[in-house]
Amino acid sequence: MKFDNVLTRMLGIRYPIIQGAFGPKGMGTSSIAVPVSEAGALGILTSISYKNPDAFQQDIQVAKRRTNKPIAVNFSLFKDQNILDEYHEDYIKITLKEGIQTIFTSAYDGSAIGQRCKAAGCTWIHKCATIEHALSISKKGADAIVIVGLEGTGFKSPLQNSTLINITAARRLTDTPLIAAGGIGDARGFVAALAMGAVGVYMGTAMMATKEFQAPDTIKNKIVQQDILDAEYRQSIYHASHSLKPSLATAVIDSLPTVKEFIERIIQDSEEIMTQFKDWGMVHSPA
Repeated sequence: MKFDNVLTRMLGIRYPIIQGAFGPKGMGTSSIAVPVSEAGALGILTSISYKNPDAFQQDIQVAKRRTNKPIAVNFSLFKDQNILDEYHEDYIKITLKEGIQTIFTSAYDGSAIGQRCKAAGCTWIHKCATIEHALSISKKGADAIVIVGLEGTGFKSPLQNSTLINITAARRLTDTPLIAAGGIGDARGFVAALAMGAVGVYMGTAMMATKEFQAPDTIKNKIVQQDILDAEYRQSIYHASHSLKPSLATAVIDSLPTVKEFIERIIQDSEEIMTQFKDWGMVHSPA
């Protein structure tokens, strides 16, 4: 299946799939980002995943040696932890110096970093959890916005909606390209997100359940074995606060493939789904 939409053109990627940014030390590095980019999606290095700016710069250089495909950098901002613009200053300078073309900001208002990087020629994408924040950041110049649904992991806002409502409702309220996140782990979720009006998907938990992800097998196996009928688990997701628990995407994760195998399976299964739509008369060619 060939994809040619605003996101693939914006980022220079083959498939409108983005690897989630991983904050814990040692997880959001080239070890996962390079295979994701090599497979035709977009891999992300996360600044707070490194012990210092030197380690960050060295890993960018490793990534550039290992792939000539696009790699992005994410800057997570947490006001309560005082991880804001000043914390990222050296990381921003390195990102621009190393010629990274796409940057993400997430959590708190990333407009100062985003606008600065845009002025230097970068694409700026912001990740947030509510439609209200999405509309606010779109007015500040973000080139695209990731909206995370309740199904995702991490801090939950009382204003947060499900992925379904985030994308379908926000699509009516802004022309800024939207990227769906939260609970997406297979081809059905991918195709559904595009049908809802997203230009692509952003996957965290599903990328954790791959051979290349730098985490103990005990963590990966727990994702694969997680029972979606476990009420306690579901409640922990809906009420999480900066939790590292995997998202509800675990409902459709049943193996630990390589990144390449995972992305290829999504694309192949998507082709089958779309073929079914055509067979059912649900997809029509323009007159």
